[in-house]
Amino acid sequence: MITTKITIESHLAEYLIGKYGTPGEQAVRLPSNLDLYVTLYDLLQKRPADCPVDRGNLELVLPERREAHLPGGKPTQIYNYIGERGARILSSKVNTMMRAEMHELFDENKHVYGIDYINSAYYFLRKYSIESLSVDALLKDYQRWRRKLRRKTSTRDYHRKQQ
Repeated sequence: MITTKITIESHLAEYLIGKYGTPGEQAVRLPSNLDLYVTLYDLLQKRPADCPVDRGNLELVLPERREAHLPGGKPTQIYNYIGERGARILSSKVNTMMRAEMHELFDENKHVYGIDYINSAYYFLRKYSIESLSVDALLKDYQRWRRKLRRKTSTRDYHRKQQ
């Protein structure tokens, strides 16, 4: 098992650790059926010679793929580094994944079970052990998304001239 560390926003690291981490293990192992797993594999590159030891707030287990042993594949013994650009791309994908799950949870809890948004926000933060975000931040994000998605259009009454 080969791992690498990257630095992403703390709430995203907490989300991934809470969602895919296993107790007693420091590194997060992503399931192979996720798009994030494939993105991680695609972003792997050779470690630069002048690169220091990995530092960051998230340790990821690198994907072991069958194609790595074929010509043109990426063996993780050589391709085991994610640069700053790759960390930004992963951070963006994780942010999208977290927000989509949060919005879906809020909508389902409110419209199916009648649970208030604030209780859903507390549940989401507790479920993934996210301490770097507040309930207000989640609620404001949801309200901005909802306002943008469900923007009300003004209706105009067009009347024909009667002759």
